[in-house]
Amino acid sequence: MNKKTILALAALAVPALLLAGGHGEGAAHYEAITGRSSDFVPRIFNFLIFAGLLYYLIAEPVREFFSGRREGIAAQLREIESRLQEAKEARKAAEQALAESEKKAKEILEDAEKEAELLARRYQEIGARELEALERQHRERMEMEERKMQRETIVALLDENIQPEDIPLSGSQIIDTLAKKVA
Repeated sequence: MNKKTILALAALAVPALLLAGGHGEGAAHYEAITGRSSDFVPRIFNFLIFAGLLYYLIAEPVREFFSGRREGIAAQLREIESRLQEAKEARKAAEQALAESEKKAKEILEDAEKEAELLARRYQEIGARELEALERQHRERMEMEERKMQRETIVALLDENIQPEDIPLSGSQIIDTLAKKVA
C-alpha cells in the first residue's frame, strides 16, 4: 500500500483505539466534573456552532455555485431556443424556396409548351409557304414548258408543211409574222 493510504488508516484507527477504553469511567468522570448525567445540551450547542461556522464558510460558495449553474442552464436553454428558432426559420425558408421552385417549374413548363406550340405553328407556316412556292414554281414551269412545246410544234409544223419556196416573203416578214402568232 502507498503512504497516503497507511496514514489515512492510522488517522482513523488511533483515535478509535484511544476512545475505546473504559465506557463506565468516562461517564462517571463527566458527571463528577459537570454535575449532569447527560451531555445533550452541550452537544446541541456545539452542533449549532458547527452549523453556523459551516454556513458562514460554505453558504456563499454554494450560492455562487447554484446561481452559476442556474445561469449556465438558462444560457443553454436560450441557446437551444435560438437554435430551435433558427431551425424553424430555415425550415420555413426551405419551404418557401420549394414552393418558389415548384412555381418556377410550372412557369418553365408552361413557357416550354407555348414555345413548342409557337415553333410548330411557325414551321407549319414555313412549310405552307414553301409548298405554295413549289406549286407556283411548278405552275410556272408547266406554263413555260407548254409554251416551249407550242413553239416547237409550230416550228415543226411550219418546217414540214411550208417550204421557203412556197412563201414569197422576206426573212424579216416571216419573223414579224411568227412573233405576232407566238405573242
